[in-house]
Amino acid sequence: MAEALRIGIAGLGTVGASVVRVLADKAAELTRQCGRDVVVTAVSARDPKRDRGVDLSAAKWFDDPVELAQKADIDVFVELIGGDEGPARACVKAALDAGRHVVTANKALLAKHGVALAEAAEKRGVLLNYEAAVAGGIPVIKTMREAMAGNSVNRVFGILNGTCNYILTRMEAEGLSFEDCLKDAQRLGYAEADPTFDIEGNDTAHKLAILTSLAFGTKIAADSIYLEGISNITQADIRAAGELGYRIKLLGVAQRTESGIEQRVHPTMVPTASVIAQVNGVTNAVAIETDILGELLLSGPGAGGNATASAVVGDIADIAKSRPGFQHGPVFGRPAKELRPYKKAQMRSHAGGYFIRLTVHDRIGVFAAIARRMADNDISLESIVQHADGKEALAQKTVILVTHETTEAAVRKAVEGVTKDGHLTSKPQVIRIERAE
Repeated sequence: MAEALRIGIAGLGTVGASVVRVLADKAAELTRQCGRDVVVTAVSARDPKRDRGVDLSAAKWFDDPVELAQKADIDVFVELIGGDEGPARACVKAALDAGRHVVTANKALLAKHGVALAEAAEKRGVLLNYEAAVAGGIPVIKTMREAMAGNSVNRVFGILNGTCNYILTRMEAEGLSFEDCLKDAQRLGYAEADPTFDIEGNDTAHKLAILTSLAFGTKIAADSIYLEGISNITQADIRAAGELGYRIKLLGVAQRTESGIEQRVHPTMVPTASVIAQVNGVTNAVAIETDILGELLLSGPGAGGNATASAVVGDIADIAKSRPGFQHGPVFGRPAKELRPYKKAQMRSHAGGYFIRLTVHDRIGVFAAIARRMADNDISLESIVQHADGKEALAQKTVILVTHETTEAAVRKAVEGVTKDGHLTSKPQVIRIERAE
């Protein structure tokens, strides 16, 4: 049997402690599968006295994760600290420079520095594994990087944030407001005390940027993603979507076009009968459309200690199974130096159309003025419906429009025109309708 694989773990929060526990509980099974023992020999965290519910007595303690990465007697460095700068970046870079394999769950770090870290790993001939960075326990990275050789990806999209999906699911199922659902998500531990990173789409954007690089062979370009969160979704939107046969999900979408790669994160209406519309709660799902395979949908737990730990342990096991002289595959499916510069796609028509909700003054001429603004911007309407909103004293109505294929620019210009006309009593709502099987 080969020598034991020695693991150093930096970060012993929920995920780090779960990784230690899984490696201990499944030690015998991992040895059988990998042909060698997998042993945690060094750890680092902020508080050495904190009880984490796992036995760390056999591991050497390091106060400084960079020192662990550089000097510990380890083969694999596992980074579970988080953050795109500071200790996380420093210790990962130190581990790679020292010629050690790295496993990380840090999507923010990869979204910002992934290409540079991939170049460092490939230069030293070591692995940089990051299955846990995208969609928790779903093996989407391994699938795209290894199992889809020869396939050309046309589009990748999915539900990549469990917090947002939980909130939208509860809003629909129980008729709760966004604010009430968010408070409950925080109480249950699904949302952070400061939930901005999740609910405004940043977390989804980081994950999408990584998937985009894998799918299309481009450099990571998280700053080029069109970004819109779910904080402005109301019960009026949820109800209208249901009446029209749709369900609202926060999707990350990346697709190849004639002018470049389109990346966007925003609330989306998907047909209620589609598979992705059935993904509820904190579950994540990723759909990959290719020329050979067709469409593949992967779904499962997107967050939490066990789900993320499962992905981290899977990455460690892959390293344990490799042997000296084995030629490791590139970090993003292609050599980092061959990743093409990201070319942002030009604005184009959106095949799924748009949902537009306008709350307007209930007076003569408003309906005709809205229709005229749409026509002036070459927007063809599939349907237009008026609803009294039950507030007679306010003398207002809700107008719901569903457009045929058109551009984002045209929709925004038309809505801006309606706003300037003085017909609106509240902020307009615009949601894309996405094609989904």
